[in-house]
Amino acid sequence: MTRPPALPVILFGAFDRHNFGDLLFPHVAAALLPGRELLFAGLAERDLRPSGGHLVRPLARVVAELGNRRAALVHVGGEVLACSAWQAAVMLLPPDEVQPTIARLDTRPAQRLAWAQAMLNLPAQAPNSPYTASREQFPQLASVVYAGVGGVGLDECDPGLRAEVLAKLAAADTVTVRDRRTLAHLVAAGVAARLIPDPVVMVAELFGPKIRERARDGEVARILAALPQGYLAVQFSADFGDDDTLARIAAQLDRTIESSGCGVALFRAGAAPWHDDLEVLRRTAARMRSPSVEVFESLDIRDICALIASSRGYCGSSLHGRIVAMAFALPRVNLRHPSSKARSGKQAAFSATWDTADMPGSVDIDEVAEAIHVALSADRRPLDQTARQLASQYRQGFDAIHDGPG
Repeated sequence: MTRPPALPVILFGAFDRHNFGDLLFPHVAAALLPGRELLFAGLAERDLRPSGGHLVRPLARVVAELGNRRAALVHVGGEVLACSAWQAAVMLLPPDEVQPTIARLDTRPAQRLAWAQAMLNLPAQAPNSPYTASREQFPQLASVVYAGVGGVGLDECDPGLRAEVLAKLAAADTVTVRDRRTLAHLVAAGVAARLIPDPVVMVAELFGPKIRERARDGEVARILAALPQGYLAVQFSADFGDDDTLARIAAQLDRTIESSGCGVALFRAGAAPWHDDLEVLRRTAARMRSPSVEVFESLDIRDICALIASSRGYCGSSLHGRIVAMAFALPRVNLRHPSSKARSGKQAAFSATWDTADMPGSVDIDEVAEAIHVALSADRRPLDQTARQLASQYRQGFDAIHDGPG
Protein backbone atom coordinates (compact mmCIF):
# COMPACT_ATOMS: atom_id res chain seq x y z
CA MET A 1 0.00 0.00 0.00
CA THR A 2 1.38 3.40 -0.99
CA ARG A 3 1.57 6.10 1.60
CA PRO A 4 -0.52 9.21 0.87
CA PRO A 5 1.50 12.30 -0.07
CA ALA A 6 2.81 14.32 2.84
CA LEU A 7 0.86 17.41 3.74
CA PRO A 8 2.37 20.86 3.22
CA VAL A 9 3.97 22.30 6.35
CA ILE A 10 3.40 25.90 7.43
CA LEU A 11 6.39 27.22 9.37
CA PHE A 12 5.00 30.00 11.57
CA GLY A 13 6.84 32.46 13.77
CA ALA A 14 8.16 35.96 14.35
CA PHE A 15 10.57 35.84 11.43
CA ASP A 16 8.62 38.65 9.74
CA ARG A 17 10.92 41.18 11.47
CA HIS A 18 14.67 41.44 11.90
CA ASN A 19 15.69 39.50 14.97
CA PHE A 20 18.65 37.12 14.85
CA GLY A 21 17.11 34.06 16.46
CA ASP A 22 13.71 34.38 14.82
CA LEU A 23 15.29 34.57 11.37
CA LEU A 24 17.30 31.40 12.06
CA PHE A 25 14.35 29.25 13.21
CA PRO A 26 12.75 28.54 9.80
CA HIS A 27 16.17 27.67 8.33
CA VAL A 28 16.60 24.98 10.99
CA ALA A 29 13.08 23.61 10.49
CA ALA A 30 13.44 23.59 6.70
CA ALA A 31 16.74 21.70 6.90
CA LEU A 32 15.09 19.07 9.11
CA LEU A 33 12.14 18.67 6.70
CA PRO A 34 13.82 17.80 3.39
CA GLY A 35 11.48 17.21 0.49
CA ARG A 36 8.44 18.70 2.21
CA GLU A 37 6.36 21.51 0.74
CA LEU A 38 7.11 24.42 3.06
CA LEU A 39 5.14 27.65 3.49
CA PHE A 40 6.64 30.53 5.50
CA ALA A 41 4.16 32.52 7.57
CA GLY A 42 4.21 35.36 10.08
CA LEU A 43 1.85 38.23 10.84
CA ALA A 44 2.86 40.55 8.02
CA GLU A 45 4.18 40.32 4.49
CA ARG A 46 7.92 40.97 4.65
CA ASP A 47 10.89 40.11 2.48
CA LEU A 48 13.81 39.40 4.82
CA ARG A 49 15.86 37.61 2.15
CA PRO A 50 18.38 40.50 1.89
CA SER A 51 19.26 39.78 5.54
CA GLY A 52 19.39 36.01 5.07
CA GLY A 53 15.77 35.44 6.09
CA HIS A 54 12.70 34.43 4.10
CA LEU A 55 9.87 35.91 2.10
CA VAL A 56 7.11 35.81 4.71
CA ARG A 57 3.35 36.18 4.28
CA PRO A 58 0.55 36.60 6.83
CA LEU A 59 -0.63 33.28 8.25
CA ALA A 60 -4.29 33.93 7.47
CA ARG A 61 -3.47 34.50 3.80
CA VAL A 62 -1.26 31.40 3.60
CA VAL A 63 -4.04 29.24 5.03
CA ALA A 64 -6.69 30.84 2.79
CA GLU A 65 -4.64 30.16 -0.34
CA LEU A 66 -4.51 26.47 0.55
CA GLY A 67 -8.27 26.30 -0.11
CA ASN A 68 -9.51 22.84 0.83
CA ARG A 69 -6.01 21.41 1.21
CA ARG A 70 -5.02 20.32 4.70
CA ALA A 71 -1.70 21.39 6.21
CA ALA A 72 0.46 20.86 9.27
CA LEU A 73 1.54 23.93 11.24
CA VAL A 74 4.78 24.19 13.20
CA HIS A 75 5.49 27.11 15.54
CA VAL A 76 9.21 27.20 14.86
CA GLY A 77 10.40 28.66 18.18
CA GLY A 78 10.92 31.94 20.00
CA GLU A 79 9.56 33.69 23.09
CA VAL A 80 6.12 33.71 21.46
CA LEU A 81 3.99 32.60 24.40
CA ALA A 82 4.37 35.91 26.24
CA CYS A 83 4.28 38.16 23.17
CA SER A 84 1.23 40.44 23.20
CA ALA A 85 -0.56 41.93 20.22
CA TRP A 86 0.78 45.38 21.19
CA GLN A 87 4.40 44.18 21.31
CA ALA A 88 4.09 42.33 18.02
CA ALA A 89 2.46 45.27 16.25
CA VAL A 90 5.09 47.79 17.43
CA MET A 91 7.94 45.52 16.35
CA LEU A 92 6.46 45.41 12.85
CA LEU A 93 6.25 49.20 12.49
CA PRO A 94 8.58 51.23 10.27
CA PRO A 95 11.27 52.79 12.48
CA ASP A 96 10.01 56.36 12.07
CA GLU A 97 6.54 55.41 13.34
CA VAL A 98 7.60 53.63 16.54
CA GLN A 99 8.07 56.52 18.97
CA PRO A 100 5.01 58.52 17.82
CA THR A 101 2.85 55.41 18.14
CA ILE A 102 4.17 54.57 21.61
CA ALA A 103 3.75 58.18 22.74
CA ARG A 104 0.15 58.21 21.51
CA LEU A 105 -0.98 54.82 22.86
CA ASP A 106 1.32 53.45 25.54
CA THR A 107 -0.73 54.81 28.49
CA ARG A 108 -4.10 54.01 26.90
CA PRO A 109 -4.42 50.20 27.14
CA ALA A 110 -7.85 49.82 25.54
CA GLN A 111 -7.00 51.97 22.52
CA ARG A 112 -3.58 50.33 22.35
CA LEU A 113 -5.05 46.85 22.09
CA ALA A 114 -7.67 47.94 19.53
CA TRP A 115 -4.97 49.54 17.38
CA ALA A 116 -2.78 46.42 17.55
CA GLN A 117 -5.66 44.08 16.73
CA ALA A 118 -6.64 46.19 13.73
CA MET A 119 -3.05 46.47 12.47
CA LEU A 120 -2.48 42.73 12.74
CA ASN A 121 -5.98 41.79 11.54
CA LEU A 122 -6.45 39.48 14.50
CA PRO A 123 -9.63 37.37 14.73
CA ALA A 124 -12.19 38.03 17.46
CA GLN A 125 -11.68 34.58 19.02
CA ALA A 126 -7.91 35.13 19.40
CA PRO A 127 -7.26 38.83 19.94
CA ASN A 128 -4.34 38.78 22.38
CA SER A 129 -1.66 36.26 21.36
CA PRO A 130 -0.77 36.79 17.69
CA TYR A 131 2.13 34.32 17.34
CA THR A 132 0.14 31.32 18.57
CA ALA A 133 -2.38 29.60 16.29
CA SER A 134 -5.02 26.91 16.65
CA ARG A 135 -7.46 24.79 14.67
CA GLU A 136 -10.28 26.88 16.12
CA GLN A 137 -8.94 29.75 14.04
CA PHE A 138 -7.90 27.62 11.05
CA PRO A 139 -9.92 24.39 10.68
CA GLN A 140 -7.79 23.34 7.66
CA LEU A 141 -4.88 22.56 9.97
CA ALA A 142 -4.33 18.84 10.33
CA SER A 143 -1.86 19.28 13.19
CA VAL A 144 -0.55 22.12 15.35
CA VAL A 145 2.91 21.79 16.89
CA TYR A 146 5.06 24.02 19.11
CA ALA A 147 8.76 23.32 18.53
CA GLY A 148 10.92 24.58 21.39
CA VAL A 149 9.07 27.81 22.18
CA GLY A 150 9.53 30.02 25.26
CA GLY A 151 7.33 31.88 27.71
CA VAL A 152 9.28 32.66 30.86
CA GLY A 153 7.10 35.69 31.60
CA LEU A 154 3.78 33.99 30.97
CA ASP A 155 2.80 34.11 34.65
CA GLU A 156 3.16 37.91 34.61
CA CYS A 157 1.13 38.48 31.43
CA ASP A 158 -2.27 40.09 31.14
CA PRO A 159 -4.88 37.50 32.26
CA GLY A 160 -6.63 37.61 28.87
CA LEU A 161 -3.40 36.88 27.02
CA ARG A 162 -2.42 34.09 29.40
CA ALA A 163 -5.83 32.42 29.19
CA GLU A 164 -5.77 32.56 25.38
CA VAL A 165 -2.27 31.08 25.20
CA LEU A 166 -3.06 28.25 27.60
CA ALA A 167 -6.24 27.36 25.70
CA LYS A 168 -4.34 27.20 22.41
CA LEU A 169 -1.59 25.09 23.93
CA ALA A 170 -4.10 22.70 25.48
CA ALA A 171 -5.68 22.18 22.04
CA ALA A 172 -2.36 21.64 20.22
CA ASP A 173 -1.14 18.22 19.13
CA THR A 174 2.36 18.66 20.57
CA VAL A 175 3.89 21.31 22.82
CA THR A 176 7.63 21.45 23.42
CA VAL A 177 9.34 24.30 25.27
CA ARG A 178 12.97 25.34 25.58
CA ASP A 179 13.47 25.99 29.31
CA ARG A 180 12.35 24.59 32.64
CA ARG A 181 10.75 27.83 33.80
CA THR A 182 8.32 27.86 30.85
CA LEU A 183 7.70 24.15 31.37
CA ALA A 184 6.81 24.76 35.02
CA HIS A 185 4.26 27.44 34.02
CA LEU A 186 2.54 25.06 31.62
CA VAL A 187 2.59 22.01 33.87
CA ALA A 188 1.06 24.08 36.69
CA ALA A 189 -1.73 25.09 34.29
CA GLY A 190 -2.40 21.48 33.28
CA VAL A 191 -0.87 21.73 29.78
CA ALA A 192 0.92 18.61 28.56
CA ALA A 193 4.36 19.82 27.46
CA ARG A 194 7.88 18.50 27.28
CA LEU A 195 11.35 19.99 27.17
CA ILE A 196 13.67 20.25 24.16
CA PRO A 197 16.48 22.74 23.43
CA ASP A 198 16.07 25.86 21.33
CA PRO A 199 16.19 25.16 17.54
CA VAL A 200 19.32 27.31 17.10
CA VAL A 201 21.47 24.69 18.88
CA MET A 202 21.46 23.03 15.42
CA VAL A 203 23.26 25.76 13.46
CA ALA A 204 26.78 24.32 13.65
CA GLU A 205 25.67 20.80 12.77
CA LEU A 206 23.40 21.89 9.92
CA PHE A 207 25.22 24.91 8.51
CA GLY A 208 28.74 24.88 10.00
CA PRO A 209 30.74 24.61 6.75
CA LYS A 210 28.69 27.35 5.04
CA ILE A 211 29.04 29.62 8.07
CA ARG A 212 32.82 29.15 8.19
CA GLU A 213 33.04 29.78 4.46
CA ARG A 214 31.18 33.05 5.00
CA ALA A 215 34.03 34.26 7.22
CA ARG A 216 36.48 34.24 4.32
CA ASP A 217 34.99 37.29 2.63
CA GLY A 218 33.13 40.50 3.38
CA GLU A 219 32.82 42.15 6.74
CA VAL A 220 33.78 39.13 8.85
CA ALA A 221 37.07 38.89 6.95
CA ARG A 222 37.61 42.60 7.65
CA ILE A 223 37.14 42.03 11.38
CA LEU A 224 39.53 39.08 11.35
CA ALA A 225 42.16 41.18 9.59
CA ALA A 226 41.64 44.18 11.89
CA LEU A 227 41.82 42.06 15.06
CA PRO A 228 44.42 39.38 14.24
CA GLN A 229 44.87 38.55 17.93
CA GLY A 230 41.26 37.30 17.98
CA TYR A 231 38.16 38.99 19.33
CA LEU A 232 35.09 38.68 21.50
CA ALA A 233 31.75 39.09 19.70
CA VAL A 234 29.89 41.62 21.85
CA GLN A 235 26.29 42.83 21.48
CA PHE A 236 23.65 44.53 23.59
CA SER A 237 20.24 46.00 22.89
CA ALA A 238 19.38 49.68 22.50
CA ASP A 239 17.96 49.97 26.01
CA PHE A 240 21.54 49.81 27.34
CA GLY A 241 22.19 53.10 25.53
CA ASP A 242 22.24 55.72 28.31
CA ASP A 243 25.61 57.40 28.86
CA ASP A 244 26.31 55.93 32.29
CA THR A 245 25.59 52.35 31.20
CA LEU A 246 27.73 52.67 28.08
CA ALA A 247 30.62 54.12 30.07
CA ARG A 248 30.48 51.18 32.47
CA ILE A 249 30.30 48.65 29.63
CA ALA A 250 33.22 50.33 27.85
CA ALA A 251 35.33 50.16 31.02
CA GLN A 252 34.56 46.45 31.42
CA LEU A 253 35.48 45.75 27.79
CA ASP A 254 38.75 47.66 28.17
CA ARG A 255 39.58 45.48 31.16
CA THR A 256 38.76 42.37 29.13
CA ILE A 257 41.00 43.42 26.25
CA GLU A 258 43.86 44.15 28.66
CA SER A 259 43.56 40.83 30.49
CA SER A 260 42.76 38.53 27.56
CA GLY A 261 44.84 40.05 24.78
CA CYS A 262 41.94 39.80 22.32
CA GLY A 263 39.92 42.57 20.72
CA VAL A 264 36.20 43.33 20.68
CA ALA A 265 33.81 43.25 17.72
CA LEU A 266 30.55 45.06 18.48
CA PHE A 267 27.55 43.81 16.47
CA ARG A 268 23.75 43.91 16.33
CA ALA A 269 21.54 40.85 16.80
CA GLY A 270 18.38 42.55 15.58
CA ALA A 271 17.19 45.74 13.90
CA ALA A 272 13.47 45.57 14.69
CA PRO A 273 12.07 48.10 17.20
CA TRP A 274 13.13 47.39 20.80
CA HIS A 275 16.18 45.49 19.59
CA ASP A 276 19.68 46.84 18.79
CA ASP A 277 20.99 50.16 17.51
CA LEU A 278 24.16 50.85 15.52
CA GLU A 279 24.68 54.28 17.06
CA VAL A 280 24.74 52.75 20.55
CA LEU A 281 27.62 50.51 19.46
CA ARG A 282 29.51 53.44 17.97
CA ARG A 283 29.09 55.44 21.17
CA THR A 284 30.45 52.49 23.14
CA ALA A 285 33.51 52.19 20.90
CA ALA A 286 34.15 55.92 21.28
CA ARG A 287 34.22 55.54 25.08
CA MET A 288 36.80 52.75 25.04
CA ARG A 289 40.49 53.45 25.63
CA SER A 290 41.70 50.42 23.71
CA PRO A 291 42.13 50.67 19.93
CA SER A 292 41.31 46.95 19.59
CA VAL A 293 37.61 47.49 18.99
CA GLU A 294 35.65 47.31 15.74
CA VAL A 295 31.99 47.95 14.94
CA PHE A 296 30.46 45.25 12.74
CA GLU A 297 27.64 46.67 10.64
CA SER A 298 26.22 43.72 8.67
CA LEU A 299 22.70 42.59 9.56
CA ASP A 300 22.86 39.46 7.43
CA ILE A 301 22.27 36.55 9.79
CA ARG A 302 24.84 34.46 7.90
CA ASP A 303 27.47 37.11 8.61
CA ILE A 304 26.41 37.32 12.27
CA CYS A 305 26.73 33.55 12.64
CA ALA A 306 30.16 33.68 10.99
CA LEU A 307 31.26 36.54 13.26
CA ILE A 308 30.34 34.56 16.38
CA ALA A 309 31.72 31.25 15.06
CA SER A 310 35.06 32.89 14.25
CA SER A 311 35.35 34.61 17.64
CA ARG A 312 36.97 33.57 20.91
CA GLY A 313 33.60 33.89 22.65
CA TYR A 314 30.34 35.83 22.93
CA CYS A 315 29.09 38.40 25.44
CA GLY A 316 25.77 40.22 25.13
CA SER A 317 22.08 40.51 25.84
CA SER A 318 20.89 38.25 23.00
CA LEU A 319 19.79 34.73 23.89
CA HIS A 320 20.63 33.53 20.40
CA GLY A 321 24.05 35.10 20.41
CA ARG A 322 24.65 32.80 23.36
CA ILE A 323 23.08 29.78 21.67
CA VAL A 324 25.11 30.17 18.47
CA ALA A 325 28.23 30.33 20.66
CA MET A 326 27.01 27.17 22.43
CA ALA A 327 26.50 25.43 19.09
CA PHE A 328 30.11 26.20 18.12
CA ALA A 329 31.40 25.19 21.59
CA LEU A 330 32.57 28.73 22.43
CA PRO A 331 32.63 30.57 25.78
CA ARG A 332 29.53 32.72 26.38
CA VAL A 333 28.19 35.27 28.85
CA ASN A 334 24.84 37.06 28.85
CA LEU A 335 24.53 40.68 29.91
CA ARG A 336 21.70 41.74 32.21
CA HIS A 337 20.22 45.23 31.94
CA PRO A 338 20.89 47.45 34.99
CA SER A 339 17.18 48.09 35.55
CA SER A 340 16.25 44.41 35.36
CA LYS A 341 14.79 43.11 38.60
CA ALA A 342 14.19 39.64 37.21
CA ARG A 343 17.00 37.20 37.88
CA SER A 344 15.56 34.69 35.45
CA GLY A 345 14.77 36.19 32.08
CA LYS A 346 14.82 33.97 29.04
CA GLN A 347 18.63 34.09 28.86
CA ALA A 348 19.10 32.99 32.47
CA ALA A 349 16.30 30.41 32.17
CA PHE A 350 17.87 28.82 29.11
CA SER A 351 21.42 28.71 30.48
CA ALA A 352 20.16 27.27 33.79
CA THR A 353 18.36 24.53 31.86
CA TRP A 354 21.04 23.52 29.38
CA ASP A 355 24.47 25.06 29.95
CA THR A 356 27.49 23.70 31.80
CA ALA A 357 27.83 24.57 35.48
CA ASP A 358 31.10 26.48 35.04
CA MET A 359 29.84 28.78 32.26
CA PRO A 360 28.45 32.13 33.52
CA GLY A 361 24.78 32.79 32.85
CA SER A 362 23.41 36.35 32.97
CA VAL A 363 25.59 38.89 34.78
CA ASP A 364 25.35 42.56 35.72
CA ILE A 365 27.35 44.98 33.61
CA ASP A 366 29.93 45.66 36.34
CA GLU A 367 30.67 41.90 36.45
CA VAL A 368 31.33 41.52 32.73
CA ALA A 369 35.14 41.46 32.75
CA GLU A 370 35.30 38.86 35.52
CA ALA A 371 32.58 36.72 33.89
CA ILE A 372 34.37 36.78 30.54
CA HIS A 373 37.61 35.77 32.27
CA VAL A 374 35.82 32.80 33.88
CA ALA A 375 34.22 31.82 30.55
CA LEU A 376 37.48 32.01 28.61
CA SER A 377 39.21 29.92 31.27
CA ALA A 378 36.66 27.10 31.16
CA ASP A 379 37.63 23.59 30.07
CA ARG A 380 36.74 23.30 26.37
CA ARG A 381 35.90 19.58 26.44
CA PRO A 382 32.55 20.05 28.24
CA LEU A 383 31.69 22.81 25.75
CA ASP A 384 32.20 20.41 22.84
CA GLN A 385 30.19 17.73 24.61
CA THR A 386 27.34 20.13 25.38
CA ALA A 387 27.19 21.33 21.75
CA ARG A 388 26.89 17.76 20.46
CA GLN A 389 24.37 16.70 23.10
CA LEU A 390 22.06 19.66 22.52
CA ALA A 391 22.05 19.17 18.75
CA SER A 392 21.27 15.48 19.21
CA GLN A 393 18.48 16.19 21.70
CA TYR A 394 16.86 18.77 19.45
CA ARG A 395 17.04 16.51 16.38
CA GLN A 396 15.44 13.64 18.29
CA GLY A 397 12.76 15.92 19.69
CA PHE A 398 11.96 17.46 16.31
CA ASP A 399 11.80 14.05 14.62
CA ALA A 400 9.24 12.94 17.19
CA ILE A 401 7.22 16.11 16.57
CA HIS A 402 6.94 15.95 12.82
CA ASP A 403 6.29 12.21 12.70
CA GLY A 404 2.76 13.04 13.82
CA PRO A 405 -0.18 13.89 11.50
CA GLY A 406 0.92 14.82 8.02
